[in-house]
Amino acid sequence: IAKVRGGDHSRLGMIDAAQFCRTHGLDKEDADLVVWLVGQHLTMSHVAQKQDIGDPEVISRFAAVVGDEHHLTALYLLTHADIRGTSPKVWNGWKAKLLEDLFNATRRLLRGATPQQALGVDDRVDEARRQLRYHGLRPDIEKPFWKNLDQLYFLRHSPAEIAWHTRQLYHRPEPTAAVVKARLVESGDAIQVMVYTPDAPDLFKRICGSIARLGFTILDAKIHTTRHGYALDSFMVQNPEDASHYRDVISLIEHELADRLINPRGTERPSAGRLSRKLRHFPITPRVDIRPDEGRRNYIVSISAVDRPYLLYDVAELLGAHGISLHSAKIATLGERVEDTFLVSGGGLSNDSILLKVKQQLQDKLQL
Repeated sequence: IAKVRGGDHSRLGMIDAAQFCRTHGLDKEDADLVVWLVGQHLTMSHVAQKQDIGDPEVISRFAAVVGDEHHLTALYLLTHADIRGTSPKVWNGWKAKLLEDLFNATRRLLRGATPQQALGVDDRVDEARRQLRYHGLRPDIEKPFWKNLDQLYFLRHSPAEIAWHTRQLYHRPEPTAAVVKARLVESGDAIQVMVYTPDAPDLFKRICGSIARLGFTILDAKIHTTRHGYALDSFMVQNPEDASHYRDVISLIEHELADRLINPRGTERPSAGRLSRKLRHFPITPRVDIRPDEGRRNYIVSISAVDRPYLLYDVAELLGAHGISLHSAKIATLGERVEDTFLVSGGGLSNDSILLKVKQQLQDKLQL
């Protein structure tokens, strides 16, 4: 609605929606809901795909926007239909899971319950321990591994993720070579990948390049460094193959990615590939925005550009060249365009001239 008239089509669309409701005789309550939905139709998708929905503050802010369960349900259904109706390439099980998790957490908060995202460190630790006992691990076996994990790790990962990491690593808290483990997520069309290895400045870039060379698309990334200098990074990757062969895919990822990290093959940057006819005639102009987060301790880097296999590699390479540390990445693929959001720190970004330089170099790097 109102996309071809210039300006914010959400706001312009609200005017059109109000006129439509008056013309068709909708009562005030229904008309107000329709107008609100048009104005907020991008909000839930934006929060689910670009923000950390594991952060209780994100859930609280979104709950304040929707206000009640009726508006939440209506917006969830509209967002679901809007994304699915855009293109078959845009919708996948991972996006469905993000929306569902955001919906459930917000509904619990609106009902006065405590969503899992609001659990404190002690609660997450207790639940992770319960899951470890369920899998047959004896009490306190996790201590050598957990002593190297700080509070931020426990706050940014769910109890299920903590338990999974621990089951894979409790017996090898200081491996000399990279440990790579993968598992199929509940939705069935994405694979969670864990990488545990001594940290290195170019590690994230190498992982992104290796995953792209293996033919996978990264959907989400969490980057963490332990107290003793190990990287404990988690990636959600989309499986391009038939999910019925996921065991072979998991084996491929675990062995090939570990081998590429242990035995580097020079550059891991994939070839550019060919552009579609649509992109050749109607290129997407890249956009970059860098701004402080709400706590003003870190910075949020937002980019919009053409989707291509080496995009994350290029971004990681440039940020690393400026000494900028990357803490998390949210990847939203919208057809042939991606809208990625990175949480970063360091690199002198508090200096306006450095910030502008990084922004311009990112725009140049993303230009086709």
